[in-house]
Amino acid sequence: MSESEEELAKDLGLISALAIGIGTMIGAGIFVLPGIAAQEAGPAVVLSFIIGGMIAMVNALSVSELGTAMPKAGGAYYYINRALGPLFGSISGMGDWIGLAFASAFYCIGFGGYLADMLDGTTISIPVLGSVALLPEIDLGTVALGSLEIALTLNEIQIGAIIAGIVFVGVNYMGAKETGGIQTAIVTLLLGILTIFAIVGFFSFDWATVTADGSLAPEGTAAILPGAALVFVSYLGYAKIATIGEELKNPGRNLPLAIIGSVGIVMVIYTILVGLLMGLIPHAEFFLEEVENAPMSYAAEIVFDYQFAVVGFEIPILGIGVTSITLGALLATASSANASILASARINFAMGRDKIVTPKLNEIHPKFATPYRSIAVTGLMIVVFIVGLGETVEILASAASVLHLVVYALINASLVVFRETNPPEYDPDFEVPFYPLTPILGFILSLGLIYFMDGTAVLISAAFVVFAVAWYFWYARTETELEGLLGTYILDRSAEMPDAAVTAASAVQPTSDEHTVVVPVSNPRTEAELLSLASVLAKSNDGRVLAVHIVEVPDQTPLEEGSEHLRRIDEESQTLMNRVRESTETLDVPVDVRTVVSHRSFEEVFDVARRERADTVVMGWGPGRPWSAGRAEGPLDELTQNLPCDFLVLNDRGIEIDSVLVPTAGGPDSDLSAEVARDLRTQTDADITLLHVVDDETQRSDGETFLTEWATERGLEDAEIRIDASGNVEEAIATAASDHSLLVIGATERGLLSRLLRGSLAYDVVNDVDCSVLLAEQPTSRSLRERLFGR
Repeated sequence: MSESEEELAKDLGLISALAIGIGTMIGAGIFVLPGIAAQEAGPAVVLSFIIGGMIAMVNALSVSELGTAMPKAGGAYYYINRALGPLFGSISGMGDWIGLAFASAFYCIGFGGYLADMLDGTTISIPVLGSVALLPEIDLGTVALGSLEIALTLNEIQIGAIIAGIVFVGVNYMGAKETGGIQTAIVTLLLGILTIFAIVGFFSFDWATVTADGSLAPEGTAAILPGAALVFVSYLGYAKIATIGEELKNPGRNLPLAIIGSVGIVMVIYTILVGLLMGLIPHAEFFLEEVENAPMSYAAEIVFDYQFAVVGFEIPILGIGVTSITLGALLATASSANASILASARINFAMGRDKIVTPKLNEIHPKFATPYRSIAVTGLMIVVFIVGLGETVEILASAASVLHLVVYALINASLVVFRETNPPEYDPDFEVPFYPLTPILGFILSLGLIYFMDGTAVLISAAFVVFAVAWYFWYARTETELEGLLGTYILDRSAEMPDAAVTAASAVQPTSDEHTVVVPVSNPRTEAELLSLASVLAKSNDGRVLAVHIVEVPDQTPLEEGSEHLRRIDEESQTLMNRVRESTETLDVPVDVRTVVSHRSFEEVFDVARRERADTVVMGWGPGRPWSAGRAEGPLDELTQNLPCDFLVLNDRGIEIDSVLVPTAGGPDSDLSAEVARDLRTQTDADITLLHVVDDETQRSDGETFLTEWATERGLEDAEIRIDASGNVEEAIATAASDHSLLVIGATERGLLSRLLRGSLAYDVVNDVDCSVLLAEQPTSRSLRERLFGR
């Protein structure tokens, strides 16, 4: 029984998805970066764009498979969180979210640069400040924080970027359909402008300009890969399609077409246009400020710096051409920022849904049906980045690339995990070719490209990764309840795995504060009473029940083969357990179901309790098990280790629990017996009777005093008090149990050797009574001597 999840409306079609991918990539990638990248690699920067596109295409294949298997909001974050666990989910979610915020700020800066170029010399009127020319810098004064004064200085590019950011945050706030429609219109107009520019520019292309410095790589061939690292931010848009997969119509078909198609289309466009720029602008001129900030406008001046004769008239088109390119640049950078805000807000939405960040960010707007708080937070971050880093465009672009490359590497690792663990719900409509070579290559190429990134950007990105790890251990680890397939796979096979792998998987597992009651079941058809009892305990502690179906395979069968067997029966196991859950009174307590394969069904119970950090284990009585000697552990475990949590072992004799007998002499397990009785009284209105046995009538008064005080201290002051003065504990318990439906008895405190010689009271009592019996045992720290000879 899981909590319902809020769903996003499916408003986006294939064209809108393609527009989002192309619009994100085609923006600053062609209108801003060529000027900066050409300084890095010269005309060979065309190869840098092609290499970046090829790496993006390899990753796009993996994203397409995962996206068709799980079309969920959050995209890469969702896949990584499910496959590798919430630690890597935190890294990918924060990395993707912050990386997109960096990219959005970068795109907005590009918008501001072309806006400043268009409005150069224009005077605007600002309240309070009066008429102000859009000069390179505007001083807005200072803000006093105590004795500290902070200067607020924004240049005209940053002002334009902030305006763009606010506008597109507002558009995203209103809903995905409006966003997709605007994106489609922008991309259609943009591609039309670029097509005209490419056709006209072809007639101005000069090969001599490309080789003016005597080489296609005047900065050296070693600069090509750093150039590819710098321009990789131009290819971020394809993965963003996956982040809106939950809102995409027919995602099994449209998602891979949109992802792979957008990468292919954009790579062709980049190759043509960047190659054209190299034949229009000499390499040395790329170092000029006006070329660095607006290379397409500068190229447009070259292309349109002559007149065409049309029907006998000479029409000057320089102004029209340059203005069109500048308008195209504004549309392109705006569409990139718009699409990135759309994607980043949904990553935040997905993290909030999984409690990696506060679930309050998960709230859906009642009118627009969008995660409006996520969008608002993302917009605020973008503005902060614009103000703080707006003059270091390369850092913004490179930091966005580094964080996304980390995410792409984890995406490829996640695909391998999904394929190898093969969970029943993993059924992609598209599969990557040449598996496992493709995801392995994507993993290596993504991390390898980071080596060529700007050092400052790598440090900034590394700081955010460290922050994400710290955030997980400080906040998310105790909030989220999700576990990754990889960690579960390792821990469920801990006996077969290297100790280092098991230790690492255990160290990063979620440690939710939610009270967990584990119910190991061997036959899902016969365990309804265990689930009912576990639900009572979980309900009283605002917790959950984890039902674990342990499937035992022979020692001769390797667990790898056993896991294949597990996959075959897991769906049936889930179905059986769901039927049990539906037919059992679980008091609206969340009940999760898991199947585990093991060589040792009984010993696996204790391993599961440790891995799940269970608070209580409720299990059934069975022949040949160690509680026949009055304790939950086997002899060897009893001597060498403590129980991982409280254990309750139920010998169910099919009688409805309406009256509970709790005999006590104040032993260490009596507190657990009292807690169980209290929970049963609260949830089922069961009548509670407390029994204490004394040696004779002279001790009755002392016995009543003891039992009354014991009951009051444990919240059972309204229970019936019964004192037996026969001195025969076993007979007294059997007599009192005759009119009760459940006997709750603590584990024996006798040591192992003592029980071998003298037997066990708990075991003798179980055989003497007709009602159901619940053996209760708490973890205790006993010395080896007490474990052997204790009385």
